Amino acid sequence: MGLIPDFTSIDSLGGALAALIQLLILAIIGRAILSWFVRDPYNPVMQMLTAITDPVLQPLRQIMPRTGMMDFTPLVAIILLSIISGMVSGI
Repeated sequence: MGLIPDFTSIDSLGGALAALIQLLILAIIGRAILSWFVRDPYNPVMQMLTAITDPVLQPLRQIMPRTGMMDFTPLVAIILLSIISGMVSGI
C-alpha cells in the first residue's frame, strides 16, 4: 500500500477498511505537519484534523512517555495503523 489509498482495489470489506485506515494515516500526517505552522487551535482545518485523529492518538499518548518537546505518538500511530491496514486488506 502506498501513501495514497488505492480506491480501485476496494472489492471487499477488508479493502474498504484498509483504504479508510490509509486516509486516517494521511490525516495524522497532515495534523503533524500543520502543527508546525498553524498555532491557532480554533483554525477550522486543525479542529477537523484533531477531531478525526484524537480517538487514535489520545490512548497512545496515555501509554507513551513524553520525550521532551518531541511527540512521537503520531509516528507510532502511523506504524501501528500501517500494520493493521496490511492485515485487514487481506480480509
